[in-house]
Amino acid sequence: MAFDDIDRLREKLRKVEALFAGASTRGEQMAAGEAIERIKKRLAESGHAQKPLEFRIALADGWSRRLFVALCRRYGLDPYRKRGQRHTTVMIRVPESFVNDVLWPEFQELNAALREYLDAATNRIIREEVYKEAGEAPEDDR
Repeated sequence: MAFDDIDRLREKLRKVEALFAGASTRGEQMAAGEAIERIKKRLAESGHAQKPLEFRIALADGWSRRLFVALCRRYGLDPYRKRGQRHTTVMIRVPESFVNDVLWPEFQELNAALREYLDAATNRIIREEVYKEAGEAPEDDR
């Protein structure tokens, strides 16, 4: 993987984070730490106004699940699974407005960027190291 690709992905993730933090200037967009603090503050404020609810999120893709858990932890949330739940399940207790307005939309944006990057990297590696054609197998009516 080229460092330029990784740098582009990191910049894209920072821009998504700044968008959901409500950044309005270029300086704010670059201050990822400040953006996280603003989001944490919004979470704390919504926690005082709303009772946290328990959410069950099912993410079958391992990459998406790891991203979601990391995003929860970034905002001070404590993701968990109940005994006997599948590894695909992530539970969190958080105000509903935070999930709807911040956490889930930000996860979707970050996840799309990550999946795009991983898909491109996978195709490139297959083409360069396995075989030049990395596409799907065509349908056949045999």
